Amino acid sequence: MKYVVKTVGLTKNRVTTMGGIKILPDLTVEDVTEDGAGLLILPGGDTWLDPIHAPIFPLVRKFLQAEIPVAAICGATIGLATNGFLDDRAHTSNDLNYLKMCVPAYRGEALYVHKPAVYDRGLITAPGVASLDFAREILKTLDVFSPATLDAWYHLFQTHEAAYFFALMKSLPKT
Repeated sequence: MKYVVKTVGLTKNRVTTMGGIKILPDLTVEDVTEDGAGLLILPGGDTWLDPIHAPIFPLVRKFLQAEIPVAAICGATIGLATNGFLDDRAHTSNDLNYLKMCVPAYRGEALYVHKPAVYDRGLITAPGVASLDFAREILKTLDVFSPATLDAWYHLFQTHEAAYFFALMKSLPKT
């Protein structure tokens, strides 16, 4: 296995997501190091403007400086904008006007791209309605699948056409 997924919280206390999923973090933000890390994912939500999330942004900066990718979807892009991470990279979010409304100090408007997912210099961003595109960029960045497998996987979930299932199965390595 190339990667091991670890969940991170401000503490190791159980977290309940806005969708009701209960997560027991493996690590605290202070425990996370760049050593061996493959990617940091910031999930969506409506609390990214809350000061409670402040400890994550120095970690985001450390990861990007160490050339370890960071991926943010939905409301997490608001947190990135608040902390200046979108000022000098191409990016997307839920909507440009929404981003400007939520973050008056946002300075990245010229780099905003109206696409389902954007990758620029180690930063992946996506609106909340583009989870499939977000996942594709993460899988591509981590080199989890061959290009043919990733393409078949993406199109299968995008179109639900059986032809892509067979293309996906054909693209998988023989064991």
